[in-house]
Order: sequence, then structure tokens, then C-alpha cells
Amino acid sequence: MTTIRMDKARLTEWVIEIFTAAGMDGEQATTIADHLVLANLRGVDSHGVSKVDIYTKRLEKGIVNKEFQYKRLRETPVSVQIDGCNSMGIPLATMGIQLAVEKAKQSGVGIVGIKRSNHAGMLAAYTSYAADQDCIALATTNAPSSMAPWGGREIFFGTNPISYGIPAGEQFNIIFDMATTVVAKGKIVLAQQENKKIPLGWAITKDGRETTDPNEALEGLILPSGGPKGYGIAFLVEVLSGLFTGAAYGPYIGSLFDDFESEQNVGQFFFVMRADLFEDLSQFKQRMDLIIEEIRQVKKMEGVERIYLPGEIQLELEQTREAEGIPLTSEVMDDLLSISKKYGVSTEKFREIFKGGTVI
Repeated sequence: MTTIRMDKARLTEWVIEIFTAAGMDGEQATTIADHLVLANLRGVDSHGVSKVDIYTKRLEKGIVNKEFQYKRLRETPVSVQIDGCNSMGIPLATMGIQLAVEKAKQSGVGIVGIKRSNHAGMLAAYTSYAADQDCIALATTNAPSSMAPWGGREIFFGTNPISYGIPAGEQFNIIFDMATTVVAKGKIVLAQQENKKIPLGWAITKDGRETTDPNEALEGLILPSGGPKGYGIAFLVEVLSGLFTGAAYGPYIGSLFDDFESEQNVGQFFFVMRADLFEDLSQFKQRMDLIIEEIRQVKKMEGVERIYLPGEIQLELEQTREAEGIPLTSEVMDDLLSISKKYGVSTEKFREIFKGGTVI
């Protein structure tokens, strides 16, 4: 399989043109493109530009509102409930975290819940924004069913990711992002698109057998991370993102890939605190720097060369891909070219990008 390394700026420009041609305004197109390319930069390719296909397909079929519309419902000095009016998830969640940070800066704490949203991409983008604003943040989103409750044989919960962000001083900000399943469903979808097998332990078939076939996995169940512990966290994510916000939950969330008749009604939840609530910001950041250095100095197990902090691997990969280009498979590139042609985006222009990439 051929892989091409793409320049970040050129890839972002390409994706902006595609979403603009698909009927989105320039601000939304830019927000979505920046987010997807950032996911690729951080190595979360399942949430990167491979999502352009399904996003544009849902826009084309009118399942998602092309206009950026939302309503502020119940609001207090520290919280607000948002009706996303079935707008695209990434612009909604971007607005949501910005609003939560704004309230936190004014009141110390900011809480935003969004209902009637859609797939919001990589949660790390939102908690990273809050950390850059000297805030501590927790973000959750629910997702269409793909995981059974612990001990069950029927899907109920989604991958239900959770992320946190914490600002540091001289060190890098700590950004953690995980699915409560062993793996994000998007990684299985990406393996399916690229005709790759998946590792054992990611999912089981609908008959309960282990499988390396992504098609069988998508028809079956994705396994929870850490067994009952992952199930317990998935339950919390479902409550915060779905029940608490007023969004759909569990099996009542519309499928991103298979349901082209009804809105998803996904929920997102953001809890943000100013990092100086209990100590001066400079003192808190110094203590963060200290704990980071102390963790690095912990004696290592045999065969372990380095202890990483949460999000450090993704940060280093982001820096590498920023300098060397973003690797995209020929299948993803072909999808982007096909979508460009469908929407009248200058295919020849972006074939130049294809040819200009470095084959690896």
C-alpha cells in the first residue's frame, strides 16, 4: 500500500475547499478542516481527513444542518445548555469549549452541555484549547452503540471517549484522550477502508468469537477497555453527555455511518476550571512541571526505555508530522480526489498535491 506525506497547510486548504463546495460557510469549513488535520498530525488518523467522506455524505443527504445554528437554553453564570439544532459537531463543540472557558475565566468554573449535536471528532482538540487558556478541562461525548454493558451480549454504549487537559509551565500541557472501548470505532472503520486486519482483542463477532476482520467487528461488539472498569467510565460518559445534556443516549443515538434518515442527537459535555482556583497560577504550573520531571525519573521496568506522560507521544508525533508531512494512504487520497471531483473542486489542482507528496 502506497503512503504519501502531505504538507499540513496544503492539506488543510484542500479540505476547506471540499467542505465549502459541499455547502458550508467558510468559517465552519475552516474549523472542521483545522480539526481533522490536527487529528492526523497527532496520529489519530481515524478522526482525521478520512472522515471527510462520511461528513460530506451526510451533508449531501441533508441529514445534518449545513447552517451553523444553535440555541442557548438554560443558563447560569457558570453553565449553559445548548441545543445544537443538528449542526455539524466539530463547530458546535468548538463553540462549546470556548464558551465553557469564557465562563470559567469569569466565574472560576464553566460547564457546557450540548444536545442535538453530531460527531465532534477528537476530544483532545477541545481540552488542549482549554489548557492553552490556563484552565483544567474535562470533555466527554457519547456515540452510537457499539459496546455491550459488562456481561451483556447486546450493544448499548458507544465508544464514549473522555479527555482531560491540564496546563503546565515550562513543560508541555498534559492532554489525555481515550475511548472507553479498547479502541475507537473509527480505527476499525479505517482498517475496513484500507483493507487491513485488526488486532485480536479489539472486538468480537455478533456470535461472541474473537476476530481480526473489521467487517465482522463492525457487525459485532467492540470490547470495553479494562473490562468492567471501562464499562463503568462509559456509563459516566453516557450520563454526562446524554442524560445530563438532554441528548439521546445509548441505542437511541443515530448511527454516523448507517442511518441516513434521522439526526444523530449526540451529546457533548465540557467542565472547565481556572487553574488558579486554589493556588496562584505560577505556583500551580511550577508544581505541574515538578511532577512531570519526577515521573520521568521513576525507575523503569526491564525493557522500558522511557516513561511517557499522557499525550506526550501524540505531541511528539505532531511535531514530527508538522516538519515531515502527514502520511495518508493512497485509499484516503483517492477518496479525497473522488469527493473533490463530485463537488467540482479543481481535481487537477489537488493532483499536484498528490504528486508533490513524498512516497514512503
